[in-house]
Amino acid sequence: MGIFSRFFNKRAKQQVPIKNTVPEERKTIRKAFGVYCHGHHGTSGKALCPKCNAILMTAMTKIQRCPYGITKPPCHICDTPCFGRKQTEEFRKIMKNSRKGMFFRHPKLFIKQKLKEWGFSYMKQKQGQKGK
Repeated sequence: MGIFSRFFNKRAKQQVPIKNTVPEERKTIRKAFGVYCHGHHGTSGKALCPKCNAILMTAMTKIQRCPYGITKPPCHICDTPCFGRKQTEEFRKIMKNSRKGMFFRHPKLFIKQKLKEWGFSYMKQKQGQKGK
């Protein structure tokens, strides 16, 4: 039965491809920074204030160098942030304060990001239970 099950078992043939989450993460972060900067610093259009722009450019550079690769968790909930301590706090503050605006201006991105966060927190919880 073992030899033939490989050929007749449909589940064995189906493999889930690994999805590259980096482009979507970059898009979400850009939108969140725009929402935050427009609301708190009075900018408009695609322009950001110099401070927000510097943090955004740092974030975009660090995303490409993420140790988790293409299957990375969302940056604002990551256990091993790539930034320095001060920049990590600033980044997380911006992401946290842009949630309400993201919900109203970009609901699809907001919901995708929330589902991804819940998935990673569920995964962490399950990994913690295995060790006990």
